[in-house]
Amino acid sequence: MRVASLGIEADFEGWRTAAREFLSQGVTPENIAWRVGNVRDLFADVSAEREPPPFDKSIDAAPMRVPRDFLGLAELVVCHADEGRFALLYRLLWRLREDHDLLARTTDDDVFRARAMAKTIRRERHKMEAFVRFREIADEDGALFVAWFEPEHHIVEITAPFFARRFASMRWSILTPLVSAHWNTRDLVFGPGASKADVPGADHFEDHWRTYYASIFNPARLKIGAMKSEMPVRYWKNLPESTIIGPLIREASRREADMIGAQPTPEPRRSQIILDRMKKTADVKSSAAAVSGHNALGALRAEAAGCRRCPLWENATQTVFGEGAAQADFMFVGEQPGDQEDLAGRAFVGPAGKVFDQALAEAGIDRGRAYVTNAVKHFKFEPRGKRRLHKAPNAGEITACRWWLEQEFDLVRPKLVVALGATALFSLTGLRGGLLKMRGSRVASQRAGEVFVTVHPSSILRSGDEREAAYAAFVQDLRKAAQLAA
Repeated sequence: MRVASLGIEADFEGWRTAAREFLSQGVTPENIAWRVGNVRDLFADVSAEREPPPFDKSIDAAPMRVPRDFLGLAELVVCHADEGRFALLYRLLWRLREDHDLLARTTDDDVFRARAMAKTIRRERHKMEAFVRFREIADEDGALFVAWFEPEHHIVEITAPFFARRFASMRWSILTPLVSAHWNTRDLVFGPGASKADVPGADHFEDHWRTYYASIFNPARLKIGAMKSEMPVRYWKNLPESTIIGPLIREASRREADMIGAQPTPEPRRSQIILDRMKKTADVKSSAAAVSGHNALGALRAEAAGCRRCPLWENATQTVFGEGAAQADFMFVGEQPGDQEDLAGRAFVGPAGKVFDQALAEAGIDRGRAYVTNAVKHFKFEPRGKRRLHKAPNAGEITACRWWLEQEFDLVRPKLVVALGATALFSLTGLRGGLLKMRGSRVASQRAGEVFVTVHPSSILRSGDEREAAYAAFVQDLRKAAQLAA
């Protein structure tokens, strides 16, 4: 009997090295006992470690190519708490020598068991990423954030890098009964387990967690079974928001009834209604100024700042409204704000905006004679580490935001509306597809009369080796638009 000694509970590299050696020596699965640290298999013949069984020359010990799926599966399975996980993986590896398609046989007992273990680990990792709550303390180096978590499986080593990426500039420690992870903003290190007593008591952040959870709790969509499945009760004792879950559930029926009985949220009031109210409260001598174009746009912009017509406002920094001349020759309509526009609160100020400004100048169009806006006024994105990557708005979001675009058009009354890209074209005309075929021409719009079609300047940034040609074509489009508006 051979005994394989592994360094830690989730020692994938240690298992992989030992498995390669055993495989090359033709050691069969039943002749290996796997152990972690100083814990030995009670049934293993320890004395046999020094005297391995004779090499079986009938076994083909030539190097084998392991399916990529197997390595990914093994990295997860070694994190499971099942003591037989290492033996299971080696047995699968041994069988793959003769049956390269073994992992596709989902009815096989070993394959089924391994995939079930991997699924459990993926779920456990998700729970750790979702339910770790840091508390702030201070030491000689400043703020330190400490969290306590109680995993059922050995997932700390493979999950900690997620927190290092997400909280890269923050010093933190995640303590668990088995192993602890520590990040000093440069290095991720692991140490021995700890106890819950090592974690500080409640801090001011816990009130924020409770406020946040209460704000997203929707009594009309309460399904207690589904909630406990997504947020298992065993995690509640370490979550600050758990103290309000019970009261929220008990009040759900009453709050749902209040929501049903409440009056529906009224549609945003049109700019003319705002202007009428301004006229009534303003001095008669200033009434002319109150109805000027700039004040009307200002009133509309102020109202749009509180827009809730679609869910995009929830994650965006602010509404990014149009800007420019109140009586413009051109109205340029883009897709939506980008990352820099969302932070600045202004349209076309990011990389695509710089391309746009340069192209306008080369085409002989004064941006001061133009009004620039977007079909959608909030930034839609998906987080990717520290970055926020643009995500195209869907038809519902475009339709919801069209109301604001129509009010802008009514107030600006430009000589020519220019659709920059497919999203703007759809918002203005309802047409989907065919942007390149319509490029450089005018198409009918029920609201805006005729719309001149061209690409969005961001497409030039994605043109790669064709960037110069794409830019020149864009400038040519703008020159044609300038002639049409002359």
